[in-house]
Amino acid sequence: MHLAEIYGVENRALKQAVRRNLDLFPDDFMFVLTDKEVEIVVSQNVIPSKQHLGGSSPSAFTETGVAMLSSVLKSKRAKEMNIAIMRAFVAIRKMLLTNTELRLEIEYIKKKVDSHGKNIELVFQYLDELIEKKENPKPRKQIGYTIPKKKKKKKKK
Repeated sequence: MHLAEIYGVENRALKQAVRRNLDLFPDDFMFVLTDKEVEIVVSQNVIPSKQHLGGSSPSAFTETGVAMLSSVLKSKRAKEMNIAIMRAFVAIRKMLLTNTELRLEIEYIKKKVDSHGKNIELVFQYLDELIEKKENPKPRKQIGYTIPKKKKKKKKK
């Protein structure tokens, strides 16, 4: 389908709008197909014949070029497309902001989890030390008063 049909204008009106606003269509927005590229497109049955192109070298538009067309054409459909494109850009910006906030929140949670992991490791280390002390207690020195043991008297014979 031709862009002219999509935008509801005649093909000549589209070409004229582009020619009048060439400064708005840099190479990354629009380019003219070479004869070799036209031959390839025709040979792959993408288009029926060269005559279908209207005689002159056809222009190809990138997605940004198609968006720019919506701003230079005067048809009702072109204006609707331009509004839809602007709304899409706003929606994408909102989505990026939301994703940025989400990414920051995830980073915050990761840092918390990392610190919790380190704290848990420390707790297990202390538990291991306590278990080891319980299994291998060190002999403790008795404190306090001790009663001396009475010596047994030897019986006289």
